[in-house]
Amino acid sequence: MPYIVITLFGLLFGSFLNVCIIRLPHKQSIVLPRSHCPFCNHTIRWYDNIPLVSYALLRGRCRDCHARISPQYAIVEALTAVLLVATFRRFGLSPEFVKYSAFVMLLIVVIFTDLRERLIPHSVTIFGISLGVLLSLFIDVDSRPLGWLAERMGLFLPGAALSVLGALLGAIIGGGLFYAVGTAFFILGGRKKDYLGFGDVMLMIMVGTFLGAPLTLLTILLGSFAGSIVAVSITLAAPRFRNFQWPYGTFLGIAAVYTALDGARLLEVYFRWSGIGG
Repeated sequence: MPYIVITLFGLLFGSFLNVCIIRLPHKQSIVLPRSHCPFCNHTIRWYDNIPLVSYALLRGRCRDCHARISPQYAIVEALTAVLLVATFRRFGLSPEFVKYSAFVMLLIVVIFTDLRERLIPHSVTIFGISLGVLLSLFIDVDSRPLGWLAERMGLFLPGAALSVLGALLGAIIGGGLFYAVGTAFFILGGRKKDYLGFGDVMLMIMVGTFLGAPLTLLTILLGSFAGSIVAVSITLAAPRFRNFQWPYGTFLGIAAVYTALDGARLLEVYFRWSGIGG
């Protein structure tokens, strides 16, 4: 029964995320006007706006002008439901479930806006950074190796303080590393092209506040590896993609989703091997 309820909420949230994905890159309100067809501008009726069901019944076309509706709408709705169920399965009904559900939904918006527009809206990342820091007061952020260092130095930090410091350290490392790399490439490239946009920097600051430094570094590692594999493979197969602008934020967002839900297990293996404790 809980899985059914969460699936239904996931579909509803997914419908709202579609509005954010379409409107936020263009700095449009996500409240007004009501959802409408982008081709004929007719307001979508409530019974044509039921997640997944309406798309299937209308066979992916507008009721009024019969223009094809992007499959993105159904994909985002289904993906949101699946990821919220996966988050519930990982954390159960807990504060962590609320935190990481919010994080995953923010990442879905980032993944698709960067994929569609090559743009990560600051309105999403600034809200996410604020939320991540706020939640770190109540829900512990992985603060390793910060806690390990404080312990070795004989410092006692209360749980909430250590968690907030872990979130801030994650933000500094994630955003700072990307800013440094982007600046280096910009200088080495003769100051002619930005290889990493500031949206990616803001994204990694947001990831850092939710995940802390160790998981943020893991996100960067996985996202960079996945992006490189995809970009190199496609470019070798089709040289016309040599100058293609790859949506790096999309790869980072996907990596962050995985890291939030299952990255801790990889870290546990590393920390056991290295002898570093939290």
